[in-house]
Amino acid sequence: MVKPRYSRLTTRKSSSSTLVLTMLVMLTFVILILLGLGFLSIPNSSGGGLPKANDLSSIVRTTAERNEEDEEGGGEQWVELISWEPRAIVYHNFLTKEECEYLINMAKPHMRKSTVVDSETGKSKDSRVRTSSGTFLARGRDKVIRKIEKRIADFTFLPVEHGEGLQVLHYEVGQKYEHHYDYFLDDFNTNNGGQRIATVLMYLTDVEEGGETVFPAAKGNFSSVPWWNELSECGKRGLSVKPKMGDALLFWSMKPDATLDPSSLHGGCPVIKGNKWSSTKWIRVNEYKI
Repeated sequence: MVKPRYSRLTTRKSSSSTLVLTMLVMLTFVILILLGLGFLSIPNSSGGGLPKANDLSSIVRTTAERNEEDEEGGGEQWVELISWEPRAIVYHNFLTKEECEYLINMAKPHMRKSTVVDSETGKSKDSRVRTSSGTFLARGRDKVIRKIEKRIADFTFLPVEHGEGLQVLHYEVGQKYEHHYDYFLDDFNTNNGGQRIATVLMYLTDVEEGGETVFPAAKGNFSSVPWWNELSECGKRGLSVKPKMGDALLFWSMKPDATLDPSSLHGGCPVIKGNKWSSTKWIRVNEYKI
C-alpha cells in the first residue's frame, strides 16, 4: 500500500508560516523601539499640529543653500509661503546686491513714464492709475539677465521661453500703482503669447516707508505676517509684502484648474519715504512671441 505524500508539504507550509510570523513580530518590535527613541513619529490624523487654511500665523520657512558663485553680496536664502488665495511666495535674497544695482544701472538711461495696456487695441497708453517710470530689458539680453531668468525658471518650474522680458520700475515719493490684475481679459493680448499665469516681482532697493505690494482681495489673517508693524496704512488694507532689496515675490494669477484667480488683485502702495526700484517678470501659458 502506497503511503500518502502530503505530510511533508504540510510541514513545510507550517514552517514557512512560522518564519513569516516571527519576522513580523521582530519588525513590530523594531518599530516600537524606534518610536520610543523618537526616530519615528505617528502622523496626527486630527491635524491639530498643522496650520489652518489661510492662517498666516505659521509661516513656512525653508533654507536653500546659495551656490558658491552667488555667495558674494547675498545673505541667507529662504522662502516664505504667505498665502494660498492667491498663491504667493516670497523668496528672500533671490538677487544679490550686485545684480540689483546692475539692473538699475542698465535701466536708468531708458526710463520713461509707465503705461498700461489698452484692452481693446493691445497698445500701451498713459493712465493715472500708474504713476511710476519704467523700461523693458530684452529677454536673454546678456549673461547677467540670462542667469536671472534661469533662476526665475527654476523658482517657478516654468520654462524661460514662457517669460516676458524684465520690466524695471522706479517709484518716487507719492508714486503708486492702483489695484489691478496681471491676467488679460481681452482676446488681443491672450492671442499674442497666451494668458499670463504668474508674476515674479523682484525688489531692487529697500524702501524706508510705504511702497508695499498689497493684495486687498486675499484671504487670510493679514496681521499675522512678521512685518505687520512695519507696514503703512495702505499696506494694512490687505495681505502685503514690504519691499526689501533682493527679495522676490511670486504670485499666481491663475488657479491650479486654469481659471482666473480674482484674489490675485494687487497694487503698489504710495512711497512715503525714500524711493523704490523693482523688476517685474510676467510668465505666460504659451511661449511669448517677440
